Amino acid sequence: MRRLKLIGIGAGNPDYITMQAINALREVDVVFVTDKGDDTTDLLRARKEVCERYMQAKPYRIIEIQDPERDRSPAAYRSAVAAWHEKRAALYEQVIREQLSDDECGAFLVWGDPSLYDSTLRIIDQVSARRTVDFEWEIIPGITSIQALAARHRIALNEIGESIRITTGRRLADEQPAVGTNVLVLLDGNCAFKTLTNDDIDIYWGAYLGTPDEILLSGRLSELSEQIERIRAHARNQKGWIMDTYLLRKRGASSC
Repeated sequence: MRRLKLIGIGAGNPDYITMQAINALREVDVVFVTDKGDDTTDLLRARKEVCERYMQAKPYRIIEIQDPERDRSPAAYRSAVAAWHEKRAALYEQVIREQLSDDECGAFLVWGDPSLYDSTLRIIDQVSARRTVDFEWEIIPGITSIQALAARHRIALNEIGESIRITTGRRLADEQPAVGTNVLVLLDGNCAFKTLTNDDIDIYWGAYLGTPDEILLSGRLSELSEQIERIRAHARNQKGWIMDTYLLRKRGASSC
């Protein structure tokens, strides 16, 4: 039986990888990596560096998968994402069947943790449900950008007796929530924090967390909003990509 592992490799620093992930990598014969084009060569290289660092016990192969085109400004967001996932599932199914032998173990290396705002888990679930190629699979958790953000800013994510909300930039902009004490935002390509007018909010922002290019800013949102937008745009233009995360918190609250 083919075996497949979805391995969380952390937010960018190779040291974020857990011992469980390292042990799982030592069993792997084939590493599947998705190539998203020239703009994300850094991400592809980082995955290969993880392999070189932790997969020295036995020979392994790296199989690159060309990511299908995706509509980035669809009229219907959910249906566009579903169509993109279908295309990915077909490609993943093909490479698992053709590149992974019955007695081999394959792996997808997932940024952060496979369970949090990443499509790999859902796509592999789709492939498994088709029952056209048999494999056993498991998930190895990883350190998320949320955890890395808190560590780098030396803050707790929760406040006394309060909940934590995790959302995306798209949802933050669409819903215009009344920001309480802890709102964590991922996948914000349009700086949705600009839409918040409350002057009583702090932001803890981080980009390229755990890497040599890491950028950290924190303080009153109304004072940092334009600066973060400017720095973010410059960094993205320089590298061709950006991964950033931030926490919005009511000013003056104490955490525990």
